[in-house]
This record gives sequence, structure tokens and C-alpha cells, in this order.
Amino acid sequence: MSPRLPAVLLIWVVVLAAAGCAGSPALPAPPAPSPPGTARATAGPSARPSPAGIWRPAHLVVVVMENKSYSRVVGDPRAPYVTSLARRGADLTAMFAETHPSQPNYIALFSGSTRGVRDDSCPQSFPTAPSLGRQLLDAGLRFVAYAEALPRAGYDGCVGSGGRYARKHAPWTNFGNLPPSVARPFGDFPGDFATLPEVAFVIPDMCADMHDCSVSTGDAWLRREIGPYADWAETHDSLLIVTFDEDDYHAGNRIPTVLVGGRVRRGAYDGRADHYTLLRTIEEMYGLAPLGRAADRRPLTAVLTPA
Repeated sequence: MSPRLPAVLLIWVVVLAAAGCAGSPALPAPPAPSPPGTARATAGPSARPSPAGIWRPAHLVVVVMENKSYSRVVGDPRAPYVTSLARRGADLTAMFAETHPSQPNYIALFSGSTRGVRDDSCPQSFPTAPSLGRQLLDAGLRFVAYAEALPRAGYDGCVGSGGRYARKHAPWTNFGNLPPSVARPFGDFPGDFATLPEVAFVIPDMCADMHDCSVSTGDAWLRREIGPYADWAETHDSLLIVTFDEDDYHAGNRIPTVLVGGRVRRGAYDGRADHYTLLRTIEEMYGLAPLGRAADRRPLTAVLTPA
């Protein structure tokens, strides 16, 4: 046998092997490494759904106004800003307060019960009663209430700053198991909204809340003081709720309430709701057990896109 044969055979083996593999798909190339200094995108805490499966806002601000029926605010030419919020967010057209006068409604929104209070007498005291604020703190979340004309943080007087602050509109002051530090002057409301607590309440003074002054005065206050947060909330996974404590003693106690934020479905919603409904919705968002009569309400899932 010729000594060159093994080399020839070897060449033919290589050629045949290459031809047999010509029709096989190539393996996908491994992913290119990330450039130095970059990281994979991950969902932050604000993007996680609540344990109940509905949207959990990164920040929620609840503003409570005073003593106006729905028809005197939404759609009224004296309230162009609140009307604009209703058009760009969720307008609860069948929202009702619990009773008259003011104070029991604030307590109901904050604790799921009026606590037997039937008037605006001050002070009230609930040393160990549960509340939304206590629930949030116990869950490791932050809660702060900003009240305009509050003389100083933790102030527990019944009136302040020329009578323009009223404790009857600040129910957290009555709950002895909350630290006084949760009550802050509105001047402490941060300009950097990303530093807000998970849940904040805002109480305008007795003029800006439409109690002692006109609808147009309160509307202008909302545009000036809350408008920047409303704009920011829509692009930062956050939520604004503007509601009222009670109407102006018309039949039914129907009040304006609007929600504006990143995952709010625009439109008018005619399902019956009240302050207990708002409380239940907030508790569902943050995975908290419903308090008192809030347990009998359904959260406002229809106005929120799924988490």
C-alpha cells in the first residue's frame, strides 16, 4: 500500500464531515456581556403589587376638603382645577359622607368607625383604638399628616394659628397609640415628592379647605399647593385622592372625590362609595386588614389598572 494513502484518506474524512454539517443550524451566540458599570433592570418596591393583588402606589397623598356637595364643585365654573382633576382621573359620582357634622367623618375615614362621636367637640381621645396610621407604622411603612396652620409638630391643641387650624379635622391627634411626630405643619410637605412617606394626609386650613372661604379660593389653593404633586404622581407610580368630609347639608350627603395617578383609569364611576370605601382601598393597597366598617366595603379596583 502506498505510504501516501493515509493522508489522502484523512483529507476525504475531513471534507465529508464538513459537507454533512453544512445544513445544521448554528448555535445561538452567547449574550454579550453588559457594559462596565451597568446592571439589569429590576422592579423596584413601588412596582410590586400589594399582597391583595391591586396596585400599591409608591406614594399616596389624601387631601380632605370641607363642606361642599358634589354639584357645587365638579363641573362648577368656580372650581376649574378640581373639575380638571375629575376629567383626567377617576371621578366618583356616587360618593357619600357618613354623617354631619365634620368630625365623625374624619374619624371614620381614619379608623373605620366614628367611635361614637356625633359632634365637633374637642378634645376626643382614643388611647388604644386601631387606626390607619397605626396599621401603617406597624407594617414598617411611613405615615405623616400635614396640617396647614398647625403651630408646630405634635401640637395637640383644639385650635391654632388664629383659628385657621382645627383639631376636629385632624383625627390622628386623638389616637394615643400614635407618636405625636406624625402630625406636621403643612410647611414640612416636601418639595422633593420622592421623599414623601408611603401614605400622607393633607389638611388645608379653615379657609383653603372651603369651610370659611369660597369654592374658588379652595380650588386655587389646590392648584397651587397640590397641583405639582398631582402632575408628578401621574409619571411616578403614585396617587392623589381629593375628597371632602361632608356636603353642605343637602339631601344625601353626596361629596366630590377624585383620584389621579399613574394607574388610575379615567372616567366617571357611579358605584356607591363612602369614606369606609376609601379606607378599605388604602388598606388593600398596602396589605392591611380592614378596620371596622371598612370590612363591609369593596376596594375601588374598578378605577385602578391591575398591578
